[in-house]
Amino acid sequence: MTARQAEPAFDPFATHLDRASALRLLREAVAGADDGELFLERRRSEVLGFDDGRLKHANFDAAEGFGLRAVRGETSGYAHSTQIDEHALARAVATARLAVGDGGGSLADAPARTNRHLYTDADPIAGAAFGVKVDLLREIDAFARALDPKVVQVTASLAASHQEVAILRPEDALYTDIRPMARISIGVIVEKDGRRESGHMGGGGRFGLDGLMARDHWEPVAREALRIALVNLEAESAPAGVMDVVLGPGWPGILLHEAVGHGLEGDFNRKGSSAFSGLMGAQVAAKGVTVLDDGTIPDRRGSLTFDDEGTPSNRTTLIEDGRLVGYMQDRQNARLMGVAPTGNGRRESFAHAPMPRMTNTYMLAGNDDPASMVADLEDGIWAVGFGGGQVDITSGKFVFSCTEAYRVKNGLIGAPVKGATLIGDGATALQKIRAIGNDLALDPGIGNCGKAGQWVPVGVGQPSLMIGGLTVGGSGS
Repeated sequence: MTARQAEPAFDPFATHLDRASALRLLREAVAGADDGELFLERRRSEVLGFDDGRLKHANFDAAEGFGLRAVRGETSGYAHSTQIDEHALARAVATARLAVGDGGGSLADAPARTNRHLYTDADPIAGAAFGVKVDLLREIDAFARALDPKVVQVTASLAASHQEVAILRPEDALYTDIRPMARISIGVIVEKDGRRESGHMGGGGRFGLDGLMARDHWEPVAREALRIALVNLEAESAPAGVMDVVLGPGWPGILLHEAVGHGLEGDFNRKGSSAFSGLMGAQVAAKGVTVLDDGTIPDRRGSLTFDDEGTPSNRTTLIEDGRLVGYMQDRQNARLMGVAPTGNGRRESFAHAPMPRMTNTYMLAGNDDPASMVADLEDGIWAVGFGGGQVDITSGKFVFSCTEAYRVKNGLIGAPVKGATLIGDGATALQKIRAIGNDLALDPGIGNCGKAGQWVPVGVGQPSLMIGGLTVGGSGS
C-alpha cells in the first residue's frame, strides 16, 4: 500500500462556515460575558498494533467539530457539535447563553499572539506507507524474539495523529495551529521455569514517524524492554516499611506530576481544594527544589505553541528553591484569582471545555552525584521505573507502583524487587528531599494525563532524588 495522502489544510471558514456569520453568532453568545471563544478542530489518528507474531489491529479515526464557550464569573456555558455549520452554531449559542444570562460582564482582552513554532506541520500519518509500517512491526517482533530464548511474546505498536485547531475570538482574532504526534511502544514477555515477567519501553513526541522508524532508534527501545523484563524475572518480593528511597531520573517524575503537579493547578487552588491552597510564598519543599511547567520545549509531547484558549505556552516556575511561587492557570481561573493566565488552558477535544492542565512538568537538577546518593542508602529502595498511581488532590496522598526497583543495604545495590509501592503525600515528600542529582532527564515521550474525564498528552522529568522516610508497601520483610 502507498502512504496515506495528507489532506488539505483545515480551513473551516472556507469549507464549512462563513467567518462573518461565525463571528456574529460568537458575539451573540458572549454578550454580557467575561470571556468565550469558538474552538474548531479536525483530528486524524492511526494506530497499528503487532502482537503474538501478527498484526492484531489497525485503526484509523477521523473527527472534526466545534466547541462554543461563554464564561461569566465562575460559570461556563459550553456546547459542541460534530457538524460545523451556521445552523449547528446557532443552536450552540442558545445553550452557551444560559450561563451568561442578563449579565453585564466586561469581555477580557484577547490572548497575545506568538510567532513561535515548536514543531513541524507535517502529517506523521502520511509519512510512511501502511505496508512499510506493518513490515517494520514485523521486523521489531523478529528482532526482539531473537535477542533471548526466554522471550515468549512481543508486542509492538506505532501511533500517529494530526490535530488542526482554529480558535476564533469575539475580537475577530483567529489563532491556528497544527499539532502532530508520533509514538512507538514495545513490550516483551519472558519466561523461565514457569515464571513470566514483562518489560515495556517506548517514546515519541511532536514530530514525524521517520526518526522512530529508524533502526538506530527502535533497536535500543526493544533491548531496553527486554532488559526490564529480565530484571523483573529475577526480582524478589519487595520489602515493606518506612525507608529512604532514591528515585531515578526521567520517567519517575510521574510521581512529581501526580503528587505535586495537580495540586498546583489553578482551579483546585481557587476553590481551596488543593493541599497547596493558601500557601503562596510559603516554604513547601526542601531548599534546592525548583519545579517548572514548561510548554515551550520544541517537539516535546506536552508542548504547545499556544494552549486551547489561544494563550501562548509558557515556562512557569511553580516552586523556587522550595518556596511556592506560582500556579498553572487557564483564563477563567486566572481572572478570578487576579493573576495572568500561564498558557495551561487545555482540552481533550472540541467536545470538552478547557481547564488548567500541565504540559511538561519537571524539577531542575541539583549538584549531587546520583551514585553517591545510592551509596548513602543504609537500608532502602532505588526506584528506577514507575507504573500507575493514584492521588487525592485535596490531601495530596499518593500510591505509586514501581516497575523496576532494587533493594539497597549499606550502600550496595542488591536484588531487584517486585511489587513495591510508594505511599505518602506530596507536600511531605517534597519536604523530605535530602539530595537532588545533577542528572536531570525528561521522559521519553510516553505520558498521558487524566483529569475530570479528559486525557491530554504531557511530559514529566526530574533528576535523581533521595527522599527520606517514605512508606514502601510490599510483601517482603
